[in-house]
Amino acid sequence: MTEILHWVQSLHNSEALMQMLASGGLGLAAFIIFAETGLLAGFFLPGDSLLITVGVLTQELHPLHLPGFDLLLVQVVLVLAAICGDNVGYFLGFRAGHAIFDRPDGRFFKKKHLTAAHAFYERNGPKAIVGCRFIPIFRTFVPFAAGVARMSYRRYFAWSVLGGLIWIVGLTWAGNLLGQTQLANRLDKLIVVVVFVSLLPVFASALKVWNQNRKGKKLL
Repeated sequence: MTEILHWVQSLHNSEALMQMLASGGLGLAAFIIFAETGLLAGFFLPGDSLLITVGVLTQELHPLHLPGFDLLLVQVVLVLAAICGDNVGYFLGFRAGHAIFDRPDGRFFKKKHLTAAHAFYERNGPKAIVGCRFIPIFRTFVPFAAGVARMSYRRYFAWSVLGGLIWIVGLTWAGNLLGQTQLANRLDKLIVVVVFVSLLPVFASALKVWNQNRKGKKLL
């Protein structure tokens, strides 16, 4: 167990990531992006920090530049991995949704909740699909939830592609720019800032719900 925890921790360390990518190459990076977005068990994988690190390694001026890491090639491969992962997550949820919708109402399960979720994704799905790309854990579970809620696949796919493009291209491009500056030597600190900023919407949403609940209790 200790070794597993150490391995998970190393995934979020820029130096350890660079060593892994140097040995595993672009294929490893693509697998991590696919697993984090498509497999529910991949929620702990380092999407944002991986993309920034990969971007740094595409910079020819950086001492640790990897010859096979061309920025355009990296972006094409990782965008495809992200889209494929998203779609696997969606279809896993869609398939599970059939069984969930057929279940009778119970103490904790109500069909009306799934109906409400379906309406939410039809109404706000684009914002959720694109926005979740930049929020750890959410980008793992939102595709599955969209499938369970049976969001229109045509709409889901279009916004999944857009979200994947913005996420992958944006962060790898940012990493590439950092790779030619002294900031690349402080990559771990920059990654912490990026992860913190990406979690701000979660904190803001939680605070909003907390305030609403508090006001509701006062009215009672």
